[in-house]
Amino acid sequence: MDAQGRGRAENIDPADQWVLNPSTGEYELRLTPSAPQSTVAPQSGVPSPRRPRTAQGGRAGGAPASDAARAAAPDTAARSRTRTPSAPGRDTPEHDVPSPRRRRGAPEPAAAAGRRGRRPAKKSKTKKALMWTGGTMAFVLVAVGTAGYLFIKHLEGNVSTTDVGDAGSKGFSKDEAFNILIIGTDKRTGAGNEGYGDKGSVGHADTNILLHVAKDRSNATAMSIPRDMIVDVPDCPTKQEDGSEKVVGGTDNVRFNTSLGQDGRDPGCTMRTVQAVTGIHVDHFMMADFNAVKTLSSAVDGVDVCLKHAVDDPKSHLKLSAGEHKIAGEQALAFVRTRHAFGNAGDLDRIKVQQQFLGSLVRKMSSSDTLTNPSKLYKLADAATKALTVDTGIGDVSTLKDVALELKKVPPKNITFLTLPVIDNPAEKKVHATVVPDPNKAPAVFEAIKGDVSFTAVKQKEKAAKDAEAARLKGTQAPADEVRVRILNGGAKSGSASETLNWLQNDQGVLKSENAGNAPAAADKTTLEYAPDQAAQARKLAALMGLPGSALKPGESVTNAQGLPTMTLTLGKDFKGAGVSLTAPAKAPEVDNQSTADKVQCAS
Repeated sequence: MDAQGRGRAENIDPADQWVLNPSTGEYELRLTPSAPQSTVAPQSGVPSPRRPRTAQGGRAGGAPASDAARAAAPDTAARSRTRTPSAPGRDTPEHDVPSPRRRRGAPEPAAAAGRRGRRPAKKSKTKKALMWTGGTMAFVLVAVGTAGYLFIKHLEGNVSTTDVGDAGSKGFSKDEAFNILIIGTDKRTGAGNEGYGDKGSVGHADTNILLHVAKDRSNATAMSIPRDMIVDVPDCPTKQEDGSEKVVGGTDNVRFNTSLGQDGRDPGCTMRTVQAVTGIHVDHFMMADFNAVKTLSSAVDGVDVCLKHAVDDPKSHLKLSAGEHKIAGEQALAFVRTRHAFGNAGDLDRIKVQQQFLGSLVRKMSSSDTLTNPSKLYKLADAATKALTVDTGIGDVSTLKDVALELKKVPPKNITFLTLPVIDNPAEKKVHATVVPDPNKAPAVFEAIKGDVSFTAVKQKEKAAKDAEAARLKGTQAPADEVRVRILNGGAKSGSASETLNWLQNDQGVLKSENAGNAPAAADKTTLEYAPDQAAQARKLAALMGLPGSALKPGESVTNAQGLPTMTLTLGKDFKGAGVSLTAPAKAPEVDNQSTADKVQCAS
């Protein structure tokens, strides 16, 4: 209980004191203006430890407090880095919410200005939440971003983790684009799932969505990967229960869904398969099963869907009339699982329906009814994390919160749903049961995602920076025989530096080039560092190699063995080979049946 509440606890509901600040997009504890300003400090969003309850259900030393109110109290830690210590003489254990802690050396902020109202009528535009689900369930926790540290600490106990080794990224960067593979398995777990999936399934990759979030958070792309797409699954090092590592041998010409579960393959194998097919590095994975669709749809009080025609599918037990419906629980799972109610009764048509369901879920999650209701957010996140498994790179409490906060920055209107372009498997002459990537359309989609290019028309937040990078490519270019550069391998495949050297000298006439071996540290991106007076040489080399402006790094030259100044070309993990351009497309391609999360669509 706060200082103002002593002696009149029976008149205060702690949950009523938490309001959404439209300036920060976070919840804050607003105190009534009657308290003396000299003794009122800004309140933390972290609830204090629970005290023993009395026989009457209250807490010792204070008035009874609602469990829902305690659970709903979100954290202000993400809102402010400046903490204020408790007012002198305040006994923290006597309060429902303790005073916040202040960073060492930071000045004390002004006293709280008093209550501004319980909840604003309009929700902040910056307050967004994004949840994903589909098929047997694919889900990304985003509601966590509005909750407090203690709340997330509780959720962390719900989440299971899998160590996928070097298949993904070790950590999470808030300043870079990132890719998360969302996997829904067909493994039966929990009661009430007897009618779904294969009875003895070890859990295959039944539903798969590669979520790319742009570096500037202005947009995101959710690319569905058909489970029946024929691929080559690479060798997969997998961690065993005893801590040892076992390499599961790869298999060629098999369905994508066998990249998980088959022969003991873990989600890291699915991540490696995605990279082998698309060339896109997958940073992390999130995986869930049937129960998540049921619990998540129920936690948001139902998801709105629209049908162009009535559905009566005895196999999935989905029975709905044409028009609009609100579905949850078993009905929601039947909706995203049915393969016989829409289109040609195939997996590609089911993917379209799942994407429509996802779009509706995003709109529901972005509504003020959800975002301004701490109790609903708690219920939603708690239900979702119980069905969630993630990689160890994002499995700790602080990283999950960071991922959530970055995801909620993306506007629903700029979240594009699309399916990896495919064609019927040409090896199947009579019955077309599987598909393969479309060799004419799929590569352009992959390049757009790798190049962080939006599939929606968005105003780039980093336009000035991008313009500055592009300007580095403009201007005069030095002749090839005047370009002096040393080449380092900073993460590209073995032999890349030698291959590039031979290509530059023998095919491009860059005779003043040399192989300098391996870089001191691995690099994700290929870079070319040069001194100001080498700009013309840098532009020429960029033109020859297809380097984007972002790869050019104005800096300093180094002295080679002959004592001459030379540029430094570091081949990063993104290097594709000598002569293969690294420049991203200026515009993403149009993909059949792509949609955005803000548009209402009807399943047909």
